[in-house]
Amino acid sequence: MEILAIQNLKKSFGGKEILCGLNLSVPEHSIYGFIGKNGAGKTTAMKAILGLLKTDGGQICVMGEKVHFGQTRTNRHIGYLPDVPEFYPYMTPLEYLHFCGEISGMDQTDLATRSNELLELVGLGQENRRIKGFSRGMKQRLGIAQALLNRPKLLICDEPTSALDPVGRKEILDILLAAKEQTTILFSTHILSDVERICTEAAFLDNGRIVLQGTIAELRNMRQSDGFIIETEQKEKTLESLFLEVTK
Repeated sequence: MEILAIQNLKKSFGGKEILCGLNLSVPEHSIYGFIGKNGAGKTTAMKAILGLLKTDGGQICVMGEKVHFGQTRTNRHIGYLPDVPEFYPYMTPLEYLHFCGEISGMDQTDLATRSNELLELVGLGQENRRIKGFSRGMKQRLGIAQALLNRPKLLICDEPTSALDPVGRKEILDILLAAKEQTTILFSTHILSDVERICTEAAFLDNGRIVLQGTIAELRNMRQSDGFIIETEQKEKTLESLFLEVTK
C-alpha cells in the first residue's frame, strides 16, 4: 500500500523552478530516504506534502486522500519533525507532550500512556529537566516523540541528524529504526551513510527532479565498480611515489 504518492509536482519561486515534475511513491512501513544537497527542493516538497505551500501543478495523496493547500485534513495522518524543532523551554518533556496531546484532543488516559511510552522510546523516560537545558540531540529526540504522539501513518523528518555529533546521529537513527514498527518514515538527508544504514528505499533529488530511486539493494547494484579518488596537497606526486613513502 502507498502511504504517500506524488505525481508531477511543480513549484516555482520568483520565476525559478524548484520542483520540476516530481514523482515519488512511498510504500507502507518503509524508511524512505529523500536525498539531495541543500537547495535541491527537499524542504519545499515536504512543505507541499503538509499543505503549507500552494503548488503550481501536480498532485499529492496521503493515505489515498488528496492534499489541498490550506485544508490540511490529510495532516491527521502525518507527524512532522522540522530540521530545527522549537519548544517551550520552561516545560519538562512530559509536560510538553501532555500539552501537545491536549490541544489535539487526545484522551487523557491514552495521552498519559502514550507519552510515557514515547519518552522511553527516545531515551528521555527519566529526564525531568526543563527543555531549556537540553542539547540539540535531546531536542531532536523529543521532537520525534512529539511527532509520533498521535500515531501517524507517515512520519516526515527534515534532516534530523544534521549538525549532530556521531553519538547523537546514532541515537536518532536507532530511534527511527525502532519507530518503523509503528509508522512509515520519509527521511530527508544529504548524509549517504545514514541512508545506507536505516533506509529500505531511497530517491535522489537534484534540481527539483528525481534522478535515481529504488530499494537500497537496487541502488547498490547500479554501481559498476568500487573505486577511490585520491587528492594530494602536491599535485606532482604520483600514486607510485605516495606508495613508496608509506612503505619506507
